[in-house]
Amino acid sequence: MFPTILEFPPFFLFGIELGPFALHTYGLFVAAGFLLGIGWSMREARQRGLNPELVSDLGFYIILGAILGARLLYVLINPTYFWHNPQEIFMFWKGGLVFSGGAILATIFAMAFLRIKQQDPWVWMDTLAPGIGLGEAIGRIGCLAAGCCYGAVCDLPWAITFFNPDSLAPLHVPLHPTQLYHSLAGLACFAVTLAAKGRTRASGQLMGIFLVLFGSFRYVIELFRADYRGDFGPISVTQFIALGAVALGIFIIIHRRRHVR
Repeated sequence: MFPTILEFPPFFLFGIELGPFALHTYGLFVAAGFLLGIGWSMREARQRGLNPELVSDLGFYIILGAILGARLLYVLINPTYFWHNPQEIFMFWKGGLVFSGGAILATIFAMAFLRIKQQDPWVWMDTLAPGIGLGEAIGRIGCLAAGCCYGAVCDLPWAITFFNPDSLAPLHVPLHPTQLYHSLAGLACFAVTLAAKGRTRASGQLMGIFLVLFGSFRYVIELFRADYRGDFGPISVTQFIALGAVALGIFIIIHRRRHVR
């Protein structure tokens, strides 16, 4: 794939030498995913009669929590590498964000913000659910470009092979396109939550549906990945988190249904 879209050599501006600079495909698509997700959430907020201006403020804390949490979990899963390469801890634009870690810390930041603003968290959860799926669908294309989150070797017709030496994936071998699996999973979560938003019986259930779908997709896709995601007994750390997401989603659906009754 193409980890870098453009590279700029050093140049002078007002007598000061700047550069070199590079535009990384990974960072571009992750940023696009965040912006599209927030844009869609603003649309949902207007439809629900909420203040769409809160989405931009809420989006700031979600983005901050998502980046910090996703990078933190990636670093914790790969402690040996970052112990010897501490200067790369903050180079997230080159690849190395774990969506599950970002989701956890972003949720904490979002709940704190909504509590301060005295907003109903259940309504806002439903407002944000489709946008999260859309954001993952776009952002995962950046993973494909960078070669992170790569799959195991396979001989399927849709296998992909990486040739760029800057890629994070193994080169010259056909691999499961797990990045595209994740992207399609995000698109499916987006489509299902949109289809279900007029049919849920209580606020919060839409987020519950999203969590069940996301966790299930994530657990299954992990079976086809070959990069290291940490060990939690017989499963990976991210698979354990995915199971937690499914359990939390089921709990929310049942809890909110009982609340209506």
